[in-house]
This record gives sequence, C-alpha cells and structure tokens, in this order.
Amino acid sequence: MTRITGGTFRMGSDRHYPEEAPAHRVHVDPFWIDVTAVTNRQFRRFVEATGYVTLAERPANADDYPGAKRDLLLPSSIVFRQTAGPVDLSNHLDWWTYVRSADWRHPQGPDSTIEALDDHPVVHVAFDDAIAYATWIGKTLPTEAEWEFAARGGLDDAEFAWGDDYLPQGKPMANTWQGEFPWQNLAEDGYEATAPVRAFPANGYGLFEMTGNVWEWTSDFYQDHRRIIRSCCTLDNPRGGSPEESHDPCARARIPRRVTKGGSYLCAPNYCRRYRPAARMAQPIDTSTCHLGFRCIVRDA
Repeated sequence: MTRITGGTFRMGSDRHYPEEAPAHRVHVDPFWIDVTAVTNRQFRRFVEATGYVTLAERPANADDYPGAKRDLLLPSSIVFRQTAGPVDLSNHLDWWTYVRSADWRHPQGPDSTIEALDDHPVVHVAFDDAIAYATWIGKTLPTEAEWEFAARGGLDDAEFAWGDDYLPQGKPMANTWQGEFPWQNLAEDGYEATAPVRAFPANGYGLFEMTGNVWEWTSDFYQDHRRIIRSCCTLDNPRGGSPEESHDPCARARIPRRVTKGGSYLCAPNYCRRYRPAARMAQPIDTSTCHLGFRCIVRDA
C-alpha cells in the first residue's frame, strides 16, 4: 500500500458523460491504498484460508429475481464475447453473455483457467466478494471520492491519470481497447484481455492501472452527482447514496447499485471512453463480470 495525504480536488467532469457532471470540489482525509488491484494470487490465499465461495459460484436466490427462469439462477457470471463484425452499439447483449460456471477461477467459462495469471487482477467478484476479502485482510473499499482522488495522482482536473494526452509520444498508458469495439481488437497495447498488474506506468502517487485493465468497486451507492451536492450533509469525505436511491428504475429486480470506477480493457474510443478518473458506472451489487475487480484502502485512525 501507499499513503495518500488527502486534500481538496475537483471531482467529476463537465466535458464527458452526463453522469460525471457537475464537477465539484471535494475534500478527502488521508488514507492508505493498495498500489495495485487485488490479484488472483492474493484472492486465492483468501479463499484457501477461509473457504469462501463467491456469488458467481453459488446458485442465486429465486426470491430476489421474481419470474426468472430456473437455469438463469444457476452459478454463472457475465463474459465478453468479441463479435464477428460491427453491431448496434446500443444493444449490449450483442457482446455480453451470461455464462454458466464462469467465475474468478474460470474467467472465460468452465473450460478456461487462471493458470499463469497469478499477477492479473481477480475478476468475477461481486460487491459482497470484495467486501469479504477486504474484511478478512483488515481493510475496506474506498469511497468514490477517495478512489478518484487517488486515481488523479495529484493532477487535479487532468483528463487522464497521467495528463491530458491519451497517447503521450504514441505510448499506451493503460490497458484499453484499440480498434473498433466490439469486433476489431488490435491489441496495440499488448493485451487482448486483462494485463498483469504493474504492466503500465504508475500515476503520480505510484498507483498502477487506476484506469483501464479492470473496473474497480467502490463503497458508494450510485446516485447522481447533483443529488450528492444537494442532499449530502457535507462534501468533506462524502459517502454517496442509499440503497433505495441506487436502484435501476428500469430493472425488474430491485437490486442496489454501487459506483465502479476506472474503465477496463474493453473501453474504446468509439465506445465507453471511461478510462479516466472522473468516469463512473452504476453496477448492481449482485453482478460479476470478466472486467470488474477491486482494490482496498485503510483509513488513518
């Protein structure tokens, strides 16, 4: 871990996706943060020590999903499948597949493995899985504000974690998608899927892959930035949202959503330009995917 001294910064952005706006000044106190995302090696140690079983490895509770087909309640997780050619980018079902027996040990499905991927970030972890690991190791998850402050690496209001140029001197600074998503993956950064941690340069605080590679869970329930500014008692160490406010109004199942940050190896210039500190996504707490992981923090006493 490394210590972040805290301070005031400009959180969010007025230049990109609407959920990032409005940019606003926020203060966070000092804390310690993992230098990298939690890896398969680290998560395996936790599982071996505790016998923990992730949500993707358990059957779902039918009471939580009224009307769901029985086969959709079996242990499963969400996996990306590259398409054969261009598709309608408004229909995410063209590339996301619910795969039975996909989990952190089998990131692409039951016939896949994490052999030789010890130093890659663990994926297919739902929110409770990340909390379980953090609790076991004596840490916690960052708030959205803490995560974004750390990701900026001291570059207040810069576009990216390393500055304002996406490819400084033509060099990829994060594991993202090159080519036309979701069918043309040029892998110019050297990776078609996850990269090992520390594969790309650290930011100004010495933190690796704060953007790109995998999305990362935060502890905040998802809500609009405007609601945070209006209703939060303070913008000093804010804690975002409530379970009731975080629900997706279009979803049949009333599953709370938490904020995830940082984008992933599937973020592309033509789709999901979220490999930036200000970017955010609402993730249902019961959902694990092949591009979602986490890192932990410890707050100063």
